[in-house]
Amino acid sequence: MRLKLAQIGAWFDSRLRLAAPIRGAVEHPIPRNTASWWYVFGSAAMVVFALQFVTGILLALVYVPSAGEAWSSLQALNHQIALGWFIRAMHGWGSNFMVAIVLIHMTQVTLSRFFALHVFLIPGIMIGCVALHVLMVITLGINEWPVPGRLVRRATYIDEYHGLTRTSGAPFWPYGVWKDVFFAAAVLLAVAGCAFFFGPFGPTGQPDPTIIQTAPRPDYFFLWLYALLSLLPPSLETPFLLVAPVVGIVALLLLPFLSGEGEKSWRRRPIAVVTVLLIAVTLGTFTRMAEVAPWSPHMDAWSGDPVPDRLLKGSTALERQGALVFQVMQCRNCHSLGHTGGERGPALDEVAVRLTQDQLIRQVIQGGGNMPAYGKNLSPAQTTALVAFLETLHPAGQKAARDLSRDAILDTAGESRRASRP
Repeated sequence: MRLKLAQIGAWFDSRLRLAAPIRGAVEHPIPRNTASWWYVFGSAAMVVFALQFVTGILLALVYVPSAGEAWSSLQALNHQIALGWFIRAMHGWGSNFMVAIVLIHMTQVTLSRFFALHVFLIPGIMIGCVALHVLMVITLGINEWPVPGRLVRRATYIDEYHGLTRTSGAPFWPYGVWKDVFFAAAVLLAVAGCAFFFGPFGPTGQPDPTIIQTAPRPDYFFLWLYALLSLLPPSLETPFLLVAPVVGIVALLLLPFLSGEGEKSWRRRPIAVVTVLLIAVTLGTFTRMAEVAPWSPHMDAWSGDPVPDRLLKGSTALERQGALVFQVMQCRNCHSLGHTGGERGPALDEVAVRLTQDQLIRQVIQGGGNMPAYGKNLSPAQTTALVAFLETLHPAGQKAARDLSRDAILDTAGESRRASRP
Protein backbone atom coordinates (compact mmCIF):
# COMPACT_ATOMS: atom_id res chain seq x y z
CA MET A 1 0.00 0.00 0.00
CA ARG A 2 2.77 2.40 0.92
CA LEU A 3 4.60 1.55 -2.29
CA LYS A 4 1.49 2.26 -4.36
CA LEU A 5 0.99 5.64 -2.68
CA ALA A 6 4.64 6.45 -3.35
CA GLN A 7 4.18 5.54 -7.01
CA ILE A 8 1.07 7.73 -7.26
CA GLY A 9 2.93 10.59 -5.62
CA ALA A 10 5.87 10.16 -7.99
CA TRP A 11 3.48 10.17 -10.98
CA PHE A 12 1.86 13.44 -9.88
CA ASP A 13 5.27 14.98 -9.19
CA SER A 14 6.50 13.99 -12.64
CA ARG A 15 3.60 16.00 -14.12
CA LEU A 16 3.31 18.91 -11.72
CA ARG A 17 6.86 19.22 -10.36
CA LEU A 18 5.62 20.45 -6.98
CA ALA A 19 7.78 18.36 -4.64
CA ALA A 20 10.88 20.55 -4.98
CA PRO A 21 9.19 23.92 -4.25
CA ILE A 22 7.15 22.40 -1.41
CA ARG A 23 10.29 20.90 0.09
CA GLY A 24 12.12 24.19 -0.32
CA ALA A 25 9.30 26.08 1.40
CA VAL A 26 9.08 23.62 4.29
CA GLU A 27 12.80 23.20 4.82
CA HIS A 28 13.93 26.79 4.25
CA PRO A 29 16.46 27.70 6.96
CA ILE A 30 15.62 30.10 9.77
CA PRO A 31 17.74 31.56 12.57
CA ARG A 32 17.45 29.44 15.70
CA ASN A 33 16.47 32.39 17.88
CA THR A 34 13.39 33.07 15.70
CA ALA A 35 11.81 29.74 16.67
CA SER A 36 10.28 31.28 19.80
CA TRP A 37 6.74 31.92 20.97
CA TRP A 38 7.02 35.56 19.86
CA TYR A 39 7.06 34.45 16.22
CA VAL A 40 3.81 32.45 16.16
CA PHE A 41 1.41 35.33 15.47
CA GLY A 42 2.06 35.39 11.72
CA SER A 43 1.14 31.73 11.25
CA ALA A 44 -1.87 32.10 13.51
CA ALA A 45 -3.07 35.11 11.52
CA MET A 46 -2.82 33.11 8.30
CA VAL A 47 -4.72 30.19 9.82
CA VAL A 48 -7.50 32.43 11.10
CA PHE A 49 -7.60 34.13 7.70
CA ALA A 50 -8.11 30.71 6.09
CA LEU A 51 -10.86 30.05 8.65
CA GLN A 52 -12.59 33.29 7.64
CA PHE A 53 -12.27 32.39 3.97
CA VAL A 54 -13.81 28.92 4.40
CA THR A 55 -16.60 29.93 6.79
CA GLY A 56 -17.38 32.98 4.64
CA ILE A 57 -17.92 30.75 1.60
CA LEU A 58 -20.16 28.42 3.62
CA LEU A 59 -22.24 31.31 4.93
CA ALA A 60 -22.54 32.86 1.48
CA LEU A 61 -24.23 29.66 0.26
CA VAL A 62 -27.17 30.29 2.59
CA TYR A 63 -27.28 33.99 3.51
CA VAL A 64 -29.38 36.20 1.23
CA PRO A 65 -28.25 39.88 1.34
CA SER A 66 -31.63 41.49 0.79
CA ALA A 67 -34.02 43.42 3.00
CA GLY A 68 -36.75 40.81 2.57
CA GLU A 69 -34.71 37.63 2.96
CA ALA A 70 -31.77 38.54 5.23
CA TRP A 71 -33.55 37.81 8.50
CA SER A 72 -35.14 34.55 7.31
CA SER A 73 -31.80 33.31 5.98
CA LEU A 74 -30.19 34.02 9.36
CA GLN A 75 -32.97 32.08 11.05
CA ALA A 76 -32.36 29.19 8.68
CA LEU A 77 -28.67 29.26 9.57
CA ASN A 78 -29.42 29.36 13.28
CA HIS A 79 -32.18 26.74 13.51
CA GLN A 80 -32.59 24.68 10.35
CA ILE A 81 -29.09 23.91 9.05
CA ALA A 82 -26.95 21.57 11.11
CA LEU A 83 -24.18 23.54 12.86
CA GLY A 84 -25.18 26.64 10.88
CA TRP A 85 -25.21 28.72 14.06
CA PHE A 86 -21.75 27.40 14.92
CA ILE A 87 -20.30 28.30 11.51
CA ARG A 88 -21.81 31.79 11.79
CA ALA A 89 -20.38 32.17 15.28
CA MET A 90 -16.97 30.92 14.15
CA HIS A 91 -16.95 33.50 11.36
CA GLY A 92 -17.96 36.31 13.74
CA TRP A 93 -15.53 35.44 16.52
CA GLY A 94 -12.81 34.64 14.00
CA SER A 95 -12.97 38.21 12.70
CA ASN A 96 -12.33 39.57 16.19
CA PHE A 97 -9.46 37.15 16.78
CA MET A 98 -7.98 38.01 13.40
CA VAL A 99 -8.00 41.75 14.05
CA ALA A 100 -6.28 41.24 17.40
CA ILE A 101 -3.68 38.77 16.10
CA VAL A 102 -2.93 40.77 12.95
CA LEU A 103 -2.57 43.93 15.00
CA ILE A 104 -0.11 42.24 17.36
CA HIS A 105 1.81 40.68 14.48
CA MET A 106 2.09 43.85 12.46
CA THR A 107 3.11 45.93 15.45
CA GLN A 108 5.68 43.30 16.38
CA VAL A 109 7.54 43.21 12.99
CA THR A 110 7.35 47.24 11.64
CA LEU A 111 5.08 45.88 8.80
CA SER A 112 1.92 47.63 9.97
CA ARG A 113 1.30 48.89 6.44
CA PHE A 114 -0.18 45.46 5.66
CA PHE A 115 -2.76 46.03 8.36
CA ALA A 116 -3.80 49.19 6.55
CA LEU A 117 -4.18 47.16 3.38
CA HIS A 118 -6.32 44.70 5.32
CA VAL A 119 -8.62 47.48 6.44
CA PHE A 120 -9.01 49.59 3.30
CA LEU A 121 -8.57 47.30 0.31
CA ILE A 122 -10.70 44.48 -0.98
CA PRO A 123 -10.12 40.91 0.26
CA GLY A 124 -8.69 39.82 -3.09
CA ILE A 125 -5.79 42.24 -2.76
CA MET A 126 -5.35 41.12 0.83
CA ILE A 127 -4.95 37.54 -0.35
CA GLY A 128 -2.26 38.69 -2.75
CA CYS A 129 -0.48 40.60 0.01
CA VAL A 130 -0.55 37.60 2.34
CA ALA A 131 0.84 35.39 -0.44
CA LEU A 132 3.54 37.98 -1.14
CA HIS A 133 4.39 38.20 2.55
CA VAL A 134 4.74 34.42 2.85
CA LEU A 135 6.83 34.34 -0.32
CA MET A 136 9.15 37.02 1.09
CA VAL A 137 9.48 35.08 4.35
CA ILE A 138 10.50 31.97 2.40
CA THR A 139 12.82 33.64 -0.09
CA LEU A 140 14.26 36.56 1.89
CA GLY A 141 13.89 35.25 5.43
CA ILE A 142 12.34 36.37 8.70
CA ASN A 143 13.56 39.07 11.04
CA GLU A 144 15.84 37.52 13.61
CA TRP A 145 15.38 38.38 17.26
CA PRO A 146 16.58 41.98 17.79
CA VAL A 147 19.73 42.25 19.87
CA PRO A 148 20.81 45.62 21.33
CA GLY A 149 23.83 46.90 19.45
CA ARG A 150 23.23 44.88 16.28
CA LEU A 151 22.65 47.49 13.58
CA VAL A 152 20.68 46.89 10.40
CA ARG A 153 22.14 48.14 7.13
CA ARG A 154 20.33 47.78 3.81
CA ALA A 155 23.50 47.09 1.83
CA THR A 156 24.62 44.14 3.95
CA TYR A 157 21.49 42.88 5.70
CA ILE A 158 20.53 40.09 3.26
CA ASP A 159 24.08 38.71 3.07
CA GLU A 160 24.41 38.85 6.86
CA TYR A 161 21.06 37.12 7.29
CA HIS A 162 21.86 34.25 4.93
CA GLY A 163 25.28 33.93 6.52
CA LEU A 164 23.57 33.59 9.90
CA THR A 165 21.24 30.86 8.59
CA ARG A 166 24.17 28.94 7.08
CA THR A 167 26.30 28.99 10.20
CA SER A 168 23.71 28.60 12.98
CA GLY A 169 20.45 28.03 11.15
CA ALA A 170 18.00 25.14 11.30
CA PRO A 171 15.28 23.89 8.92
CA PHE A 172 11.82 25.29 9.55
CA TRP A 173 10.54 21.69 9.61
CA PRO A 174 10.67 20.29 12.22
CA TYR A 175 12.70 22.77 14.27
CA GLY A 176 10.41 25.81 14.16
CA VAL A 177 7.04 24.61 12.89
CA TRP A 178 5.74 22.92 16.03
CA LYS A 179 5.34 26.18 17.96
CA ASP A 180 3.38 27.70 15.06
CA VAL A 181 1.15 24.61 14.83
CA PHE A 182 0.58 24.55 18.59
CA PHE A 183 -0.31 28.25 18.82
CA ALA A 184 -2.51 28.21 15.69
CA ALA A 185 -4.38 25.19 17.08
CA ALA A 186 -4.85 27.03 20.39
CA VAL A 187 -6.27 30.05 18.55
CA LEU A 188 -8.68 27.86 16.58
CA LEU A 189 -9.79 26.19 19.82
CA ALA A 190 -10.31 29.62 21.38
CA VAL A 191 -12.42 30.74 18.42
CA ALA A 192 -14.42 27.50 18.56
CA GLY A 193 -14.84 27.89 22.32
CA CYS A 194 -16.19 31.42 21.99
CA ALA A 195 -18.46 30.31 19.17
CA PHE A 196 -19.77 27.37 21.21
CA PHE A 197 -20.30 29.11 24.54
CA PHE A 198 -21.31 32.62 23.38
CA GLY A 199 -22.90 31.78 20.04
CA PRO A 200 -23.20 34.09 17.03
CA PHE A 201 -23.57 37.82 17.47
CA GLY A 202 -25.55 40.14 15.25
CA PRO A 203 -29.24 41.09 14.91
CA THR A 204 -31.31 40.17 17.95
CA GLY A 205 -34.73 40.71 16.42
CA GLN A 206 -36.63 40.83 13.19
CA PRO A 207 -36.18 44.09 11.22
CA ASP A 208 -38.84 46.70 11.94
CA PRO A 209 -38.85 49.72 9.60
CA THR A 210 -41.07 51.64 12.00
CA ILE A 211 -38.25 51.86 14.57
CA ILE A 212 -36.39 55.06 13.82
CA GLN A 213 -34.43 55.48 17.03
CA THR A 214 -31.40 53.49 15.99
CA ALA A 215 -27.83 53.84 17.20
CA PRO A 216 -25.50 51.77 15.00
CA ARG A 217 -22.12 51.13 16.52
CA PRO A 218 -19.06 49.37 15.06
CA ASP A 219 -17.28 46.36 16.48
CA TYR A 220 -15.22 46.79 19.63
CA PHE A 221 -11.92 47.20 17.79
CA PHE A 222 -13.26 50.23 15.88
CA LEU A 223 -15.08 52.02 18.71
CA TRP A 224 -12.18 54.49 18.90
CA LEU A 225 -12.97 55.64 15.36
CA TYR A 226 -16.65 55.97 16.30
CA ALA A 227 -15.71 58.24 19.22
CA LEU A 228 -13.24 60.25 17.16
CA LEU A 229 -15.79 60.96 14.43
CA SER A 230 -18.32 61.97 17.08
CA LEU A 231 -15.90 64.52 18.54
CA LEU A 232 -14.88 66.04 15.22
CA PRO A 233 -16.66 69.26 14.21
CA PRO A 234 -18.83 68.82 11.10
CA SER A 235 -16.44 70.92 9.00
CA LEU A 236 -13.62 68.39 9.55
CA GLU A 237 -15.57 65.18 8.98
CA THR A 238 -15.14 65.06 5.19
CA PRO A 239 -11.41 65.96 5.18
CA PHE A 240 -10.74 63.43 7.92
CA LEU A 241 -12.64 60.62 6.18
CA LEU A 242 -11.18 61.28 2.72
CA VAL A 243 -7.70 62.66 3.37
CA ALA A 244 -6.50 61.08 6.63
CA PRO A 245 -6.74 57.42 5.44
CA VAL A 246 -4.78 58.24 2.26
CA VAL A 247 -2.08 60.06 4.23
CA GLY A 248 -1.89 57.21 6.73
CA ILE A 249 -1.56 54.53 4.05
CA VAL A 250 1.12 56.49 2.19
CA ALA A 251 3.04 57.04 5.45
CA LEU A 252 2.93 53.33 6.29
CA LEU A 253 4.08 52.37 2.80
CA LEU A 254 6.96 54.84 2.92
CA LEU A 255 8.03 53.95 6.46
CA PRO A 256 10.31 51.00 5.53
CA PHE A 257 12.05 53.13 2.90
CA LEU A 258 12.53 56.15 5.17
CA SER A 259 13.43 54.29 8.34
CA GLY A 260 14.85 50.91 7.40
CA GLU A 261 18.25 51.03 9.09
CA GLY A 262 19.72 51.28 12.56
CA GLU A 263 18.74 49.61 15.81
CA LYS A 264 15.95 47.02 15.85
CA SER A 265 15.86 46.30 19.57
CA TRP A 266 13.08 48.12 21.41
CA ARG A 267 15.54 48.80 24.24
CA ARG A 268 17.49 51.13 21.94
CA ARG A 269 14.43 52.74 20.29
CA PRO A 270 12.74 54.88 22.97
CA ILE A 271 10.92 57.06 20.43
CA ALA A 272 9.34 54.00 18.78
CA VAL A 273 8.34 52.56 22.17
CA VAL A 274 6.82 55.85 23.32
CA THR A 275 4.99 56.18 19.99
CA VAL A 276 3.47 52.71 20.28
CA LEU A 277 2.47 53.30 23.92
CA LEU A 278 0.98 56.68 23.04
CA ILE A 279 -1.05 55.15 20.21
CA ALA A 280 -2.23 52.34 22.49
CA VAL A 281 -3.28 54.75 25.26
CA THR A 282 -5.02 57.02 22.75
CA LEU A 283 -6.96 54.16 21.16
CA GLY A 284 -7.90 52.81 24.58
CA THR A 285 -9.07 56.23 25.73
CA PHE A 286 -11.22 56.78 22.65
CA THR A 287 -12.63 53.25 22.98
CA ARG A 288 -13.63 53.95 26.57
CA MET A 289 -15.14 57.28 25.59
CA ALA A 290 -17.26 55.59 22.91
CA GLU A 291 -18.83 53.41 25.62
CA VAL A 292 -19.72 56.13 28.13
CA ALA A 293 -19.89 59.42 26.21
CA PRO A 294 -23.24 61.21 25.76
CA TRP A 295 -23.47 60.29 22.08
CA SER A 296 -23.73 56.63 23.05
CA PRO A 297 -27.34 55.44 23.24
CA HIS A 298 -28.84 56.00 26.69
CA MET A 299 -32.30 54.66 25.93
CA ASP A 300 -33.31 53.96 29.54
CA ALA A 301 -35.25 57.23 29.92
CA TRP A 302 -38.97 56.83 30.57
CA SER A 303 -40.78 58.66 27.79
CA GLY A 304 -44.09 58.32 29.62
CA ASP A 305 -43.18 61.03 32.11
CA PRO A 306 -45.62 63.88 31.58
CA VAL A 307 -44.48 67.24 30.29
CA PRO A 308 -43.97 69.51 33.32
CA ASP A 309 -47.07 71.58 34.10
CA ARG A 310 -45.08 74.80 34.13
CA LEU A 311 -44.37 74.36 30.43
CA LEU A 312 -48.05 74.07 29.58
CA LYS A 313 -49.45 77.00 31.58
CA GLY A 314 -50.88 79.64 29.30
CA SER A 315 -50.17 77.56 26.20
CA THR A 316 -52.44 77.57 23.16
CA ALA A 317 -54.33 74.58 21.81
CA LEU A 318 -51.72 74.18 19.04
CA GLU A 319 -48.87 74.18 21.55
CA ARG A 320 -50.65 71.60 23.72
CA GLN A 321 -51.13 69.45 20.65
CA GLY A 322 -47.39 69.77 20.00
CA ALA A 323 -46.66 68.59 23.55
CA LEU A 324 -48.80 65.54 22.84
CA VAL A 325 -46.83 64.85 19.65
CA PHE A 326 -43.65 65.28 21.70
CA GLN A 327 -44.83 62.53 24.04
CA VAL A 328 -46.21 60.17 21.41
CA MET A 329 -43.00 60.26 19.35
CA GLN A 330 -41.00 59.46 22.51
CA CYS A 331 -38.69 62.43 22.10
CA ARG A 332 -37.71 62.19 25.74
CA ASN A 333 -35.94 58.90 25.14
CA CYS A 334 -33.11 60.98 23.66
CA HIS A 335 -33.73 64.52 24.98
CA SER A 336 -34.18 65.68 28.54
CA LEU A 337 -36.86 68.16 29.52
CA GLY A 338 -37.10 69.54 33.00
CA HIS A 339 -33.92 67.61 34.00
CA THR A 340 -35.53 64.24 33.18
CA GLY A 341 -35.13 62.18 30.03
CA GLY A 342 -32.41 60.79 27.81
CA GLU A 343 -28.85 62.04 27.44
CA ARG A 344 -28.20 61.07 23.84
CA GLY A 345 -29.41 64.36 22.42
CA PRO A 346 -29.10 67.88 23.83
CA ALA A 347 -31.49 69.13 26.51
CA LEU A 348 -34.52 70.97 25.11
CA ASP A 349 -35.28 73.33 28.00
CA GLU A 350 -33.78 76.27 26.07
CA VAL A 351 -33.98 74.97 22.51
CA ALA A 352 -36.05 77.97 21.36
CA VAL A 353 -33.13 80.24 22.22
CA ARG A 354 -30.66 78.20 20.16
CA LEU A 355 -32.79 77.49 17.07
CA THR A 356 -35.21 79.63 15.10
CA GLN A 357 -38.55 78.39 13.83
CA ASP A 358 -37.15 77.54 10.40
CA GLN A 359 -34.20 75.74 11.97
CA LEU A 360 -36.51 73.74 14.24
CA ILE A 361 -38.64 72.69 11.28
CA ARG A 362 -35.58 71.69 9.29
CA GLN A 363 -34.11 69.74 12.23
CA VAL A 364 -37.34 67.82 12.80
CA ILE A 365 -37.94 67.00 9.14
CA GLN A 366 -34.39 66.42 7.89
CA GLY A 367 -32.58 65.46 11.08
CA GLY A 368 -28.91 66.22 11.60
CA GLY A 369 -25.97 65.09 13.67
CA ASN A 370 -27.11 62.01 15.62
CA MET A 371 -30.81 62.85 15.19
CA PRO A 372 -32.77 60.85 12.60
CA ALA A 373 -35.10 62.54 10.11
CA TYR A 374 -38.77 62.50 11.09
CA GLY A 375 -40.12 63.94 7.83
CA LYS A 376 -41.73 60.64 6.84
CA ASN A 377 -43.08 59.93 10.32
CA LEU A 378 -44.88 63.20 11.02
CA SER A 379 -47.68 64.84 9.11
CA PRO A 380 -47.40 68.57 8.30
CA ALA A 381 -49.96 69.30 11.01
CA GLN A 382 -47.99 67.32 13.59
CA THR A 383 -44.74 69.03 12.58
CA THR A 384 -46.37 72.46 12.91
CA ALA A 385 -47.76 71.60 16.34
CA LEU A 386 -44.46 70.12 17.57
CA VAL A 387 -42.46 73.15 16.46
CA ALA A 388 -45.02 75.45 18.09
CA PHE A 389 -44.46 73.62 21.38
CA LEU A 390 -40.67 73.68 21.00
CA GLU A 391 -40.81 77.47 20.46
CA THR A 392 -42.18 77.85 23.98
CA LEU A 393 -39.09 76.23 25.52
CA HIS A 394 -37.03 79.22 26.58
CA PRO A 395 -36.25 80.85 29.95
CA ALA A 396 -38.77 83.29 31.37
CA GLY A 397 -38.04 86.85 30.31
CA GLN A 398 -35.88 85.77 27.38
CA LYS A 399 -37.30 85.90 23.89
CA ALA A 400 -37.10 83.01 21.49
CA ALA A 401 -34.75 83.15 18.50
CA ARG A 402 -36.26 84.78 15.41
CA ASP A 403 -35.56 84.34 11.73
CA LEU A 404 -34.09 87.47 10.15
CA SER A 405 -36.10 86.96 6.99
CA ARG A 406 -39.35 86.67 8.95
CA ASP A 407 -38.49 89.73 11.02
CA ALA A 408 -37.84 91.68 7.83
CA ILE A 409 -41.20 90.61 6.43
CA LEU A 410 -42.98 91.59 9.64
CA ASP A 411 -41.18 94.95 9.73
CA THR A 412 -42.12 95.61 6.12
CA ALA A 413 -45.72 94.69 6.80
CA GLY A 414 -45.77 96.98 9.84
CA GLU A 415 -44.35 99.89 7.86
CA SER A 416 -46.92 99.31 5.13
CA ARG A 417 -49.75 99.39 7.66
CA ARG A 418 -48.42 102.56 9.23
CA ALA A 419 -47.99 104.21 5.83
CA SER A 420 -51.58 103.37 4.88
CA ARG A 421 -53.03 105.05 7.93
CA PRO A 422 -54.54 108.54 7.36
